[in-house]
Formats: sequence, structure tokens, C-alpha cells
Amino acid sequence: MCERHRGPCWGGRGLRRRPQCVLGSVVPAYGGNSASAPQASRSYRYLTTKEHFHEFLEAKGQEKPSQETEAGDPAGNDLAEPEAKRIRLEDGQTEDGQTEEAVEPREQPQAQKRARGQNKCRPHVKPTHYDKNRLCPSLVQESAAKCFYGDRCRFLHDVGRYLETKPADLGPHCVLFETFGRCPYGVTCRFAGAHLGPEGQNLVKEGLAQAPPVRNGLDKVLQQQLRKRKIHFKRAEQALRQLSKGQLPGPTPEATVPEVMEAEGAPGQDNCDAQQAPQGPGTVAPPSGPLRTCGPLTDEDVVRLQPCEKKRLDISGKLYLAPLTTCGNLPFRRVCKRFGADVTCGEMAVCINLLQGQTSEWALLKRHPCEDVFGVQLEGAFPDTMTKCAELLNRTIEVDFVDINVGCPIDLVYKKGGGCALMNRSAKFQQIVRGMNQVLDVPLTVKLRTGVHERVNLAHRLLPELRDWGAALVTLHGRSREQRYTRLADWRYIEQCVTAASPMPLFGNGDILSYEDANRAMQTGVAGIMIARGALLKPWLFTEIKEQRHWDISSSERLDILRDFAHYGLEHWGSDTQGVEKTRRFLLEWLSFLCRYVPVGLLERLPQRINERPPYYLGRDYLETLMASQKAADWIRISEMLLGPVPPNFVFLPKHKANAYK
Repeated sequence: MCERHRGPCWGGRGLRRRPQCVLGSVVPAYGGNSASAPQASRSYRYLTTKEHFHEFLEAKGQEKPSQETEAGDPAGNDLAEPEAKRIRLEDGQTEDGQTEEAVEPREQPQAQKRARGQNKCRPHVKPTHYDKNRLCPSLVQESAAKCFYGDRCRFLHDVGRYLETKPADLGPHCVLFETFGRCPYGVTCRFAGAHLGPEGQNLVKEGLAQAPPVRNGLDKVLQQQLRKRKIHFKRAEQALRQLSKGQLPGPTPEATVPEVMEAEGAPGQDNCDAQQAPQGPGTVAPPSGPLRTCGPLTDEDVVRLQPCEKKRLDISGKLYLAPLTTCGNLPFRRVCKRFGADVTCGEMAVCINLLQGQTSEWALLKRHPCEDVFGVQLEGAFPDTMTKCAELLNRTIEVDFVDINVGCPIDLVYKKGGGCALMNRSAKFQQIVRGMNQVLDVPLTVKLRTGVHERVNLAHRLLPELRDWGAALVTLHGRSREQRYTRLADWRYIEQCVTAASPMPLFGNGDILSYEDANRAMQTGVAGIMIARGALLKPWLFTEIKEQRHWDISSSERLDILRDFAHYGLEHWGSDTQGVEKTRRFLLEWLSFLCRYVPVGLLERLPQRINERPPYYLGRDYLETLMASQKAADWIRISEMLLGPVPPNFVFLPKHKANAYK
């Protein structure tokens, strides 16, 4: 414990520093006559103070960092970490040695109180707000038919008037036009100058491939039937009846797809008269439509698969990207796939919202062609909704597995009986697993935590039951709901659970930020590892694990990764104002995690630990320093390098307060 810094010396946390604390005194890290003295200039140029850090960024890197900067500020403002980042110690003590109960309320810094939980009342402006005068989709798509709504349409039909109020283009190159040969957003594209002719017509490049189909889109006809509750779930209802009688659900006499109550157009039928909304490059025709195939006919749609005939999920030894709410979107998964992720999973989707046909919830199920092993994660609290949702997805989307979320710790889910609450509701949990397993033709997996309370582990008792209920694979996060991220993941307990789950494969999850962490995790006997926050901090972690090395990635390479994400986002969400601002929002959310990464070349000790927070430091160039900033204003500056200037009155606050340091 360092008395000067009132906490552990930052030198012990691995960052190269100028001073070295020894018993509370500050001495140079290298003596004047030491043989290692020539290395001193490189070793002590990184650490800095909070004030100097932000002064350096505000000066836009024109001034070089002063070599005379001392580690300790004369006024007492040392190089200690920001108050909002103080780590709760394992023994329940603060960094000054006092217990939490002994600290008086007046001594608690105000910043620490703001650094917990979520920003529930954060200002959020929808992307549609930035484009008040929107052009009618019939004109954007250059459709020959007139607008269906006629005079009642709330959009503009005068292209000239729209162009008068349209903001200036954000750049000279359109990603959609250069990649796919045609931009479906026409004059509304924020890069329209790249593909508009002299008379305002939308140009087309011949010879370029069309946009790759993103699967698992929501059919408009199916959405209408879901909203009107005109679909029957015969297999789900039969399985639920058997479960209510205490019987194990058996094979149904015949496999039936969700039926429509009235002959108004089944999900698999074409409805040519229905007006479709404008389709971007990320949406295609539903997979339930008739397909021209070659080869022998199969009876998979008539004969129900027996449990022993169900496809097995063989992903042992593969790198599994965790389903990440908000940040685990399709463009981010494409980035991780490029760096070596083997298995991907969509963001957590609420089953009730899917059954109601909500477009925003169905968007979480979309799958890019590069995702060769892909699953979706469902959240629900009751057997009827979860089983019906499983039957619906089984016939409408293409996935390799379906995962049940039994690890979500947030109150909104927990208080309704979902997420971690299912671990204490074993009867409902059993009915959910058995019912979903009965109606699915793909494997069913489960993701859960060690338990609800900190010292009351439940996973080792649930794993044998999950194996008997029909789960094909279970992923165990080595923390309880009560712990959240205030403790390290308990890999010793995960090792005990491997034996309890055998022969069912068990994946482990928690605190993996380097290939060394991954190697230690695999030594516990798990079938594989799931990576969550580690992928947010450094998506190239998958490459490091496969190549067994530390990658000292440069700031320009990191900026190229962000540029690829921006391009993927424009392809997925669109290149109009709404799509650009949606891409910017998700980019900023990701940047709130990326700022925690410390470059390998600046570390004195390898590897960086995921629970260690570095002090303020100056990088090897201005861009590296900017990427280490914890202020949202600097994240916005990075987004403007990729997506142009933000709209007037733009406000951003991260989703979690732990990322909202000021």
C-alpha cells in the first residue's frame, strides 16, 4: 500500500511509469549510473496527470508532453486513478485501508455514486429526429407505382424541396455504391454526390455483385398476423399440455408449422398486392417463401425428427463470441468474425416482443452470411411464451442453435421472473427447457451464472438436471447476479461444474483478455470459452488466442477497425441520415469500452488484466492518446473522423454509468 498515492502503486499494475513508489517516497525508476539508464526516456514518458492529459488532447497534440512532469502533483493531485474508477477490493475495503462501513458518507466522492448501474434517464434522441423533412419511400425507391397513401402521406413528395433542407453530404464516397454498385437510398443518402447523375438520377455500376442477403428478416405478412394473433402453435400447445399433466413431452404425430386462423395469407405465401416498405441492402425476402432448389426432395417438413436424430452442436474448442446487448450487433459480429471468432450469437431477444411482431426485436435475429455458426438468444419467464416463440423461430429463421438466457442480472428482467430468476424457479425452468427442446429442430443451449446470491452457488445442482432435460450445451459465467462485475470470475467453481455437467459440454466465461487467460481457462477442462467484455476491449483477442501472441496493435490499425465497423454499419442500417446516426450511436457505445484498452507497448507487465484500470497516460502518438480518453466528447471526435460532423444539438451519454467518466 502506497501512502503517497493512498492505494497500490500504479507501477505494480503494469503501466510503464516514471516514478517508482518505495515505502511512500518517490525515487527515479532508473539510477543515473545504471546500465539501463538509456531506456529511461522510453519508460517514463507515458504517465501523466488528468489535467495534463486533457490539456494535451485539447491542444490537438501540437504540444509534446513535457519531460519535466512529475508523477505527484504539488497540490496533492497524484496519479491515482479517477474516483469513479476505484476498484472495490476483494476483502470489502477501500484503497485507503478502511472498511466500507467505517467510511463516513461525507467522505464518499460524488463521482463514485454516479459510476454505478445504468443511465436510465439519459438524453436519447432517436435518429429519425435528425431528419425532420423525410422524402416519401416511393420516391426514394424510384417506384413506378404512386404512393399508396396519396394525399394522406406524411412524407414529402417534392424532391426539390427536400434537397433544399437536406444537410450537406458527409463525404465524397458512398460505401454502398462502391461495394454493391447501387445505393438504394438515392437522394436521401448522406453521400449522394458519389452516385447521383447530372439530373439527379441514381446511378448504377454494372458488373458489381449485389448486396449479400442478410437472413432472418421479418416478413410483413407474418408481422401482420402476429400482431392480430392469427397464428396457432399446435406443437407448442401439445407440449405444454403434456407438461401441465406431469408427462414428458413426446414426439408429435405430425409436424405442423404455425397455422393461420383465417385464410388471409400464410407466412409462407406470397402476397403481391401488399405494399412493402422500402427495403435496404440489409433486408431480403423471408426465408419461408418458395425457393428454387436442386437435388432430391426431403421429408423434413413432414416427418418430425426424433431426439436422437436432432443435429448435434459440435463446437468444442471453438471461440464463442457472447451475446452482448447493445454492442453485440451485426456489424460488430462481422468485425469479430474477421479476427477469428468461430461461433456468434445474436443479442438477447425478449420472446413476448417477438410474438407481438415488433420490428426492433426481430432485427436482433438477423444473420450475416459470414456467420457460419450462428444462434439466437431468447429471454422469457413462462413456458407458454418461450415454447411458442421457439416454434415460431424454428420455421421462420435459419439458426444453428437457440440459447436460453438464464444469466441476465438487470432488475427489469429479474423482477419479472426471467434471466437469473429462473435459477430459483426450477419447475418453470424445467418446463421451459423441455418444451422448447420438443418443438425445436436445432440444439438448445443455456447460458447461466453461478447463482443469484454471492455465496450461494446453484449451477452445480442445475447442470445435471439441464443435461436430463435435453440441453445440448451450457455456458457458465463465473459470477453470481449479486456480484455483477465487482469480483473476479470463479474459475475454480467452473472447474467443479465441468464434472457435474459431464458428458454434456460446458463452456466457461469470465475475465478473458489475453491468450494466457484463455489457456488457463482451458486447463479447467471446459469444452470451450465464451468471450464477452474482452472482445469489446480488443476484438483482435481472437487472433491473439489462435496465434498465441500479444499483438501490439498501432493506433492507425485500431482506427481502421473502427472504419470497417462504420462501413458495416452503413451497409446494415443504411446511408441516409437515420442510418448514419444509428451507426454513430452504436460506435460511441463501443468506444466507451475501447478506451479501457492499454497498448501492449506501454505495459511494463504483460498481460493487461480486465479488472485493472490504468491511470491517465499519453500514448505514442496523438491518436493513441485520444483513444484512451474517458470523455464522451473525445469519443464523438473519433466518430466524426469516420462519419462526418454530428448534427446540431447532438448529445450522447453511454448506457452504463461506469463508462460515463467526466
